[in-house]
Amino acid sequence: MKKKMSFLLAFLLAGQFLTAQTPKTKKAIVIIVDGIPADMIEKVNTPFIDAVSAAGGYTRATMGGEVDGYSQTPTISAVCYTSMITGTWGNKHNVWNNELEDPNYNYWTLFRYLKKDSPDRKIGIYSTWLDNRTKLVGEGLPQTGNLKFDVHYDGYEIDTVRFPHDKLTTYISKIDEEVVKEASQSLRTDAPDFSWVYLQYTDNTGHIYGDGPGMIDAIEKADRQVGDLYAAIKYREQYHNEDWMFVVITDHGRDVATGKNHGGQTHRERTIWISTNAKGLNQQFRAHDPNIVDILPSMARHLGVKIDPKQQYELDGVPFIGEVSIANPKADIKDGKLMLRWTAFHPEGKVKISVSKTNTFKEKGPQGTDVYVSVGEFNQGAVKAEIDLPKDMKESKFLKVVFEGEHNTLNRWIVR
Repeated sequence: MKKKMSFLLAFLLAGQFLTAQTPKTKKAIVIIVDGIPADMIEKVNTPFIDAVSAAGGYTRATMGGEVDGYSQTPTISAVCYTSMITGTWGNKHNVWNNELEDPNYNYWTLFRYLKKDSPDRKIGIYSTWLDNRTKLVGEGLPQTGNLKFDVHYDGYEIDTVRFPHDKLTTYISKIDEEVVKEASQSLRTDAPDFSWVYLQYTDNTGHIYGDGPGMIDAIEKADRQVGDLYAAIKYREQYHNEDWMFVVITDHGRDVATGKNHGGQTHRERTIWISTNAKGLNQQFRAHDPNIVDILPSMARHLGVKIDPKQQYELDGVPFIGEVSIANPKADIKDGKLMLRWTAFHPEGKVKISVSKTNTFKEKGPQGTDVYVSVGEFNQGAVKAEIDLPKDMKESKFLKVVFEGEHNTLNRWIVR
């Protein structure tokens, strides 16, 4: 009997040793809880979101691009989702409202980057809106390479038998419950490598009640739903040797006057928030001002997704995990010279500057033939550079400028 027990103990210890030695599978999930202003989430009791933040961190962030600049982007729901999932602003992804009339699929979603890099890895979506899968991500379209989801639970808003519509949109609350129920189960069993969960009711409540008790109640319900999803990924981490990056984010704030509206560029409408369990949060997250476009490069980094340099040059976000070199690029032309500035997270290192006067990427994507000219390398800690442009670029009405640091790449357009 003792020999059998000794053998069993040795077997169990060997299993634990092998598990400890096997690298954990990296997975990621992002949950949008729609339209919750940062000041509201910070004053309402949200124990489950707080637990996520305690494991990693919480920060305010920004949605909307540069105010009055070429990248200014409306703080409207589908526009915000597209910025998050493509890592670009509206001037690139071309989504300006909730109609999703003509997305520019040349700017890929993280779903497509993951499938291109690792075709066997699974992608999933759990959402009220069918449009998030079929239009925003563009499942099955030739423009997206006929991308297909491995797992999807969505389109409940068109099922008026199970979810009859009412004026106060309480049916959306019921749909969110269904989305969370299906997602929680699917995460435990299917466990896609990258997933997106979309919860809508908080935005509907905001439009009806503004910042009042109705919104507070909806936030508390959303928090409990986030807790259900977080429990599912904790289960996966405990029993399946996986390392999950779990991100909860809102897509936009609301107006100051009533809390019922959004879409503009006021500070409250632009201010969003991020809660994550991620380890290795860097200065971009903790000390700088992250943006919604930072989600894609951060999750791609966690998942180990390789992105082609041509496409990397187009991303507007900065990773908020791991090493990062530079952020906040600025570019202008003065007296025929290119005037550049950036934020340096370390004084050491070099920043390589390249410039193109074409934008064929917009029409052709990675197959485009934008030609970049290297115009110099500069000390990162200098945080600025002054460059005498080639003659044919001095009068150009359009330039794309790429800043390459050791750990990340930035881009900036000059539109004259």
